[in-house]
Amino acid sequence: MFSKNLFTGTCLLLSVTLQAQTLNELTVEKIMRDPRWMGSSPSNIFWGQEGQTLYFNWNPDKAPADSLYFITLTNRTPVKASVQQKTTPDFQSNFIYNQSRSAFLYAKDGDIFYRDTKTGKTKRIVQTLENEGNPQFSFNETKIVYSRNQNLYAWDIASGETMQLTNIRTPDAGGATTGRTAGGAGTNQQEQWLKNDQLRYFQVLKERKEKREATEAYNKSIPKEKEIRSINIEDKTLQGMNISPDGRFISYRLSRFGTGGKATIVPSYVTETGFTTDINARTKVGTPQGSSELYVYDRERDTIFSIRLSAIPGIEDLPDYLKDYPKQLEEKTKKPAKRAVSFSSMNWSPAGTNAVFEIRSQDNKDRWLFWFDPKTSAVKLLNRQRDEAWIGGPGTGFFGGGNTGWINEDQFWFRSESTGYSHLYIADRISGEYKAVTSGNYEVQQVQLSKDKKYFYITTNEIHPGEQHFYRLSIADGKKEKLSSMTGANQVSLSPDEKWLAILHSYSNKPWELYVQENKVNGKSEQITHKARSAEFNSYTWKDPQVIQFPCQGWCHGLCQGLSARQTPSQ
Repeated sequence: MFSKNLFTGTCLLLSVTLQAQTLNELTVEKIMRDPRWMGSSPSNIFWGQEGQTLYFNWNPDKAPADSLYFITLTNRTPVKASVQQKTTPDFQSNFIYNQSRSAFLYAKDGDIFYRDTKTGKTKRIVQTLENEGNPQFSFNETKIVYSRNQNLYAWDIASGETMQLTNIRTPDAGGATTGRTAGGAGTNQQEQWLKNDQLRYFQVLKERKEKREATEAYNKSIPKEKEIRSINIEDKTLQGMNISPDGRFISYRLSRFGTGGKATIVPSYVTETGFTTDINARTKVGTPQGSSELYVYDRERDTIFSIRLSAIPGIEDLPDYLKDYPKQLEEKTKKPAKRAVSFSSMNWSPAGTNAVFEIRSQDNKDRWLFWFDPKTSAVKLLNRQRDEAWIGGPGTGFFGGGNTGWINEDQFWFRSESTGYSHLYIADRISGEYKAVTSGNYEVQQVQLSKDKKYFYITTNEIHPGEQHFYRLSIADGKKEKLSSMTGANQVSLSPDEKWLAILHSYSNKPWELYVQENKVNGKSEQITHKARSAEFNSYTWKDPQVIQFPCQGWCHGLCQGLSARQTPSQ
């Protein structure tokens, strides 16, 4: 006779056996299912401002979409965040700190907020129906500057007073009136005779006119405060407006986008209606991209300086591929033309005595960095990078994005691929020279300067092109310490107090999981999530693949460089 317990045990064994066989043979039908069958990996990790709470997106319950979870350093069991938690300042993505980190700014719901980190008090400095954004500390950190309707305003932290800093005018908002007024432009001979006749026979109208003119003359004679300089941007687009830390200089770009380019049409066949629709895509490569100019407004001198560099080194250089087309090369050599360029925003030093800006050629073969002295308007070349394929590695723009910064008032850091690999450099304004901080056949993929500006935290693939590791690099002596230890890809988020590392880790056959580790060499990594691999996923014997390398030549060099910045072993 078959006992109940034996029957149950047999069913369980059969179930496990069937499940184990589920992925013994991989088919397109199996692997193309909703990715949730594999398990749930955390993503989008970020720290709360106090550095005690770590947030991340996760879906351990196989819900229709990810939810926000969090852990604390004292309780590392993931908990789903409440609606109330999402309204706290922790959930603002861009915080702007002052230099002492005693206060920070953020924009939320179109308003600007100021938070004192010592008292924990938050103040809403503006509350309007209009949209305010891009807050920053300026005037030696005594005022908060923000943008509204393309203009800059400054709020005094001590007094609470607000003043307008710029007066941007466009053709549509230039103050001009339309139509005709009595005696104004457009009055014909008949109308002028009628006006004179009215004034001749109606004494009251004559007196009113004389009184109005006398009042206007008196008002014009009264001394007035100097008005804000009007900046007419014509038919161009205003971009990248920011103010120097001392509040004296305001930099901005004016761009005119390319016209005449015809957008390509991509058909969308899978639609809710069952009918094919068109998707408007980008224009074809080669369409004119427009132009941009960089300006600096000196509020103290009430002058505007235009960065129009007519003598950019190599601005007329022709690409090497033209050597294969002698006729075109001869024509372009006879009539050399300056290549179209695009400007970046001005990057001000901590005190605002210096600045650096970037120029990129629109053929993506050159990137120039320039020093700028705002008081003398002097411009000096800092670095030129040229690539006959294109500029596109980690930290140099295009594929890998770009980030640069100041160590102090005279030292500026940036990345360049001049050696063929993206590496970190420090330039000195006084000597005019720059030096490499890293070197070798690998990419510096991410860079972050420490709060005390004594270290760089960098992510590189120097161990293997398919691995990512996190390092602390001393600026003083160049000593580099490896902080991550798990083999594979390690994407690290440093806590605001720089005491902890949140690590998303994956391996070639192991999807992403979340770990927490102290910020020290040989620190112990504690695994937080355990849901990246489902039972079905684990039922298959996933091989540990051999990762191979091959040289990348020609036009694909830039593409490979860009992909290496994002490639992980699990991809």
